[in-house]
Amino acid sequence: MVITTLAHHIDLAWMYEAHRQPRKSGAVGVDKMTAEEYAADLESNLLLLLDRFKSGTYFAPPVRRVEIPKGEAQTRPIGVPTFEDKVLQRAVAMALEAVYEQDFEECSYGFRPGRSAHDALEALWKGLMDMRGGWVVDLDISKFFDSLDHRKLREILDTRVRDGVIRKMIDKWLKAGVMKEGLVERPASGTPQGGVISPILANIYLHEVLDSWFERRVKPRLVGRAFMVRYADDAVLVFSDRTEAERVLTAFEDRCLSYGLRLHPEKTRVGPFRRPPRPPGGGVPGPGQRPGAFDFLGFTHFWAKSRRGKWHVRRKTAQGRMRRAIRAVKVVRLASPPASESPTPVPVKGDCRPLPILRNHRQQHPDRSLPARGPTGLAGVAEPAKPAGEDDLGAVPQACQALSFASGHCLSLGLPSVAKPHLEEPDAVVPHVRICGESRAAESV
Repeated sequence: MVITTLAHHIDLAWMYEAHRQPRKSGAVGVDKMTAEEYAADLESNLLLLLDRFKSGTYFAPPVRRVEIPKGEAQTRPIGVPTFEDKVLQRAVAMALEAVYEQDFEECSYGFRPGRSAHDALEALWKGLMDMRGGWVVDLDISKFFDSLDHRKLREILDTRVRDGVIRKMIDKWLKAGVMKEGLVERPASGTPQGGVISPILANIYLHEVLDSWFERRVKPRLVGRAFMVRYADDAVLVFSDRTEAERVLTAFEDRCLSYGLRLHPEKTRVGPFRRPPRPPGGGVPGPGQRPGAFDFLGFTHFWAKSRRGKWHVRRKTAQGRMRRAIRAVKVVRLASPPASESPTPVPVKGDCRPLPILRNHRQQHPDRSLPARGPTGLAGVAEPAKPAGEDDLGAVPQACQALSFASGHCLSLGLPSVAKPHLEEPDAVVPHVRICGESRAAESV
């Protein structure tokens, strides 16, 4: 169904929601206006923006081009619109999402409400495990956001949205151009990557080029099983039959040419990703039986054995992304302070070094050799028996700690303050150690 009136849903409350969603700490556009400056008189600015949008007098400013690093000696161009333009783009994108979310296929996960890259990875894992692998077609469209055909996009939009206000605004954004080093360029194709309206336009374009074509025209004609997972312009198609995978890839290459797109010749490939068969005599599969691997969304997917010895799909960070992350780490060397500014050591009375934390009771203490575990080795830890006076109470916790490490039992220390009638010195205090629920005097402490 074609919708001819849609802009009337965008009112002041809609604009307030569109203002709430964009990130306020993002980079500024060509007008250098920040989110804080725009929010100083928010209601007046939103009313003026809404009036210019519906009257058709809004001028779409060019986006500021920023180059961010991508891979080795490569950069990715990002367009930074003005903050006011971000608000209006978000308002139009919300209206388009309400229409196209009913049409988008389940295999699409990029830049959709309630979906993320984690959901795409989970769907891919479940599909691979359910099919026990197969033949993977790794699709990579070369410079998709730069080569999106404006004429084809208008034809695709005509099948669903023909509202004059919204379509006129979309045309202004497509023709706004890019400003780099003070010069404005107006390309005949593409949409700035980084704009708020670009993801929804890309999903609408790829829904027609790939999603609906694969789900409604390709899958019903296949003999084997197949599924697809797409996130933005990256897609993975999995087939149970190699011949069908190669045929679909060839057909999609021809389809991309008719829409002004081109597949990357090196990154697009067909590869095996089947679960390794069980060797006749057990053990590890041979070199010819080992499974392949592929990259998707920054992760390398491969087959591995679980703790129970069953094959399952695992993923790890892709090698290229790991190298970039390691290369981005900056090593900062701290210069040693001069001798005159070196901190004066604090005098310590006696041996007050803290005991290092031991992982378990079997680990040996670095400063003392503990006896073997068990109650028979407790006698070697304690010192010769003597009455514990007031000056010796500080050594009792250290001895009890050594007892606990040596025996592996839980010890609790009690220091009774009453005199014992059987002692020679009535004022002496005897520490008590409780081992496994039995309370007895620590004769050897």
